[in-house]
Amino acid sequence: MVRVAVADDQAVVRMGLRALLDRAPGMEYVGEAADGAAALALIRRTRPDVLLLDIRMPGMDGLAVLRAIADDPGLRATRIVVVTTFAVDEYVFAALQAGASGFLLKDSAPEELVNAVRVVAAGEALLSPAITKKVIGMFGRHGTEPVEGLETLTPRERELVAWVATGRSNEEIAKELVISPDTVRTHVSRAMLKLRARDRAQLVVFAIRAGLSV
Repeated sequence: MVRVAVADDQAVVRMGLRALLDRAPGMEYVGEAADGAAALALIRRTRPDVLLLDIRMPGMDGLAVLRAIADDPGLRATRIVVVTTFAVDEYVFAALQAGASGFLLKDSAPEELVNAVRVVAAGEALLSPAITKKVIGMFGRHGTEPVEGLETLTPRERELVAWVATGRSNEEIAKELVISPDTVRTHVSRAMLKLRARDRAQLVVFAIRAGLSV
């Protein structure tokens, strides 16, 4: 069972998500919160696998929640999907840096939302090519930064980390490079270990910070 919680200041959004997740096979709805402080308390109490988090909330907003979770080793196991009204906005890269595993539009189809929860619970990133392109453009204006462990990557691992930063899946990368998805998965996994990346979303952040591109 994937245990899911929701943090959103709109009651109608929480009600809709609860109704959807309650009837989704293999999922357990463990609670909801209407603001950031309540969201943190909810996570500490229920330890969900995935939190669907509104980035704009009164008082303590979603970014502050993300940073608080990242600063607390006891909470880092919870994966965060930012649920937003807009596909890309000024919060995207900040949310990724703070620990978000992906983004989802509030008007996404029900099956997309359920699949998003499953994808993130499995440790994957939920980042479309459109979002990663926007993030790369935003960060590109500020130059590159050192990334600890980057020098330990093999040329192939660096190449595949750069491909991950395009938002493509292992299967899509494999098709582009004419190699097997298992080969992609192996190199990406090794790169994540060397860079100590929490998940694929954090690997995207590291690639953008290091200026890796294809």
